[in-house]
Amino acid sequence: MTDFEKVYDFGNLHKAFMEARKGKRGKKAVAKFEANLLENIDLLARQIKSGTFILQPYNEFVVYEPKTRRVKAGAFRDSVLQHSLCDNVLGKILSNSFILDNAAVQKGKGTHFALDRLRSSLRSYFFTAKAKNDKGRREAGLPPLPAHLGNYSSGWVLKADIANYFYSIPHTQLKSILRRRITDDGIWWLVEMIINSTDDPGIPIGNLTSQWFALAYLDGLDHMAKEKLGIKYYGRYMDDFYLIHESKDYLRHCLSEITKYLDGLGLTLNKKTQIFPLRHGIDFCGFRTYLTDTGKVVRKIRKASKEKAKRKLKGQKKRLEAGEITLEDIKTSYTSWKAHAAHGNSYHLLQNTDQRFEKLFKGCEENGATITESTY
Repeated sequence: MTDFEKVYDFGNLHKAFMEARKGKRGKKAVAKFEANLLENIDLLARQIKSGTFILQPYNEFVVYEPKTRRVKAGAFRDSVLQHSLCDNVLGKILSNSFILDNAAVQKGKGTHFALDRLRSSLRSYFFTAKAKNDKGRREAGLPPLPAHLGNYSSGWVLKADIANYFYSIPHTQLKSILRRRITDDGIWWLVEMIINSTDDPGIPIGNLTSQWFALAYLDGLDHMAKEKLGIKYYGRYMDDFYLIHESKDYLRHCLSEITKYLDGLGLTLNKKTQIFPLRHGIDFCGFRTYLTDTGKVVRKIRKASKEKAKRKLKGQKKRLEAGEITLEDIKTSYTSWKAHAAHGNSYHLLQNTDQRFEKLFKGCEENGATITESTY
């Protein structure tokens, strides 16, 4: 079976439908597609195979969390195609060259994987410095220093991300990078159609393919950081990345080289990009992660995330009172947030938030609030 045949294979399209509908079962478009599921999958397969498939217009809207962004969401049937394309072909082709610390989208990876890799990097940084210092002291006939006196957590961080990343990616450069990896003409027809479906520059945030395109577009940056610049402690989650090094001057050099490299891709770093002492902690994937003087890594949920959780609970209380949501939906949402927060040192935060939750929703079950739609 060729790569193109894998995309329109009936079984693969059915699996793609199951993936595409996750979290969307209450939507009309999903229900309409599912009502005649076998016929719709068969029609989609025949359109792809015959080359008559055409993307439908995007639905555009604005989201305000975690920041204001313009989102373009494709039709559900187009999402099914993209899941089949990405899950069966595109993801495997593109991820072959990815470094381990390119952490987004891929199976088995995600924000918690990225955070765990950061923790491992910080501990390696600390104990590598300690081992080097201990060796020097042994050679000088001196005993090793206690960990908290060795200053092994000193160092510097270059923390950066790309300004308006998704909407800044030029089509010509993106196609050039992808075409070098995609040899199947049928796959290239689909990929090029999807890229051409929006204005240049830019790829729509709502597309699954855009997530993979965005990972691949900065793959060269990952290899540059690790191989040309020799940065051992580097990680990236989409367009958010960090470099850790003992020399501030060397990170300045890295910043200059990265800026020049990104300029060639038509991208610029945003104004939040900076070099700062490692002891300040690294803001990454929703947490601020610290390396202590004893080598312990402490992970705390960001203040902005705490405030967002408070606002969300208050907003959900209003929606519950208006009959727009059920308490069960709120509990599901809150449980999900708690699971995320639990990946940090958040014992007291979770206790306090549990108390706030109980105070806000105490007695609501007796009120018989009903649902019209889920929060998510």
